[in-house]
Amino acid sequence: MKLSLYGVLCTSLLLAGSGCNSRQDAVETAQEVNEAKNDSATASAGTSKMEEKKDYDSEFMTKAASGGMMEVELGKAVAAKATTPEAKQFANMMVTDHTKANTELKALAAKKNITLPAAMGEDQQDVYKDVTEKTGINMDKEYLREMVQDHEKDVKEFIEASEKAMDPDIKAFAKKTTPVLQHHLEQAQKMLAAVKERK
Repeated sequence: MKLSLYGVLCTSLLLAGSGCNSRQDAVETAQEVNEAKNDSATASAGTSKMEEKKDYDSEFMTKAASGGMMEVELGKAVAAKATTPEAKQFANMMVTDHTKANTELKALAAKKNITLPAAMGEDQQDVYKDVTEKTGINMDKEYLREMVQDHEKDVKEFIEASEKAMDPDIKAFAKKTTPVLQHHLEQAQKMLAAVKERK
């Protein structure tokens, strides 16, 4: 694989924690670093299929890291401002459960030489902003609505990774975390229904 001098400089800057384009999404930035690593690791062997599978694994990890960061940060913000016991209880559960999952994810990424994003991706930042800009019961409803949508997507992605991931440890992490996410989804649906009934 040939890397232009600009590409090499870019990759070096990314690894140092700053991008060539400061507006770039943190998840995309991390994934580009991982793809560059996968390219160089598989270039000599010439196995593009292997490279694709490694890219899938690292992409799953970078997205999960960004989602996990949002769950914790947004959970903290909502727990401090929520007006309903349901939203407060759910937010506290997010902080506890996703802090634990994020710690496991970071350790696994370090072991597998996968670079994780240093900040939330743009999609997660948008959700954070949408929820925290609201106040009172409207914030609680918006938060629980977002959590239902978010966990529907998470459950799907984690089930897929538990079947498709190439690395057995990443596959096991996805499989182990799926029931926790399914529980979160059920709780978010139940709590949203309860909060919706209030004026």
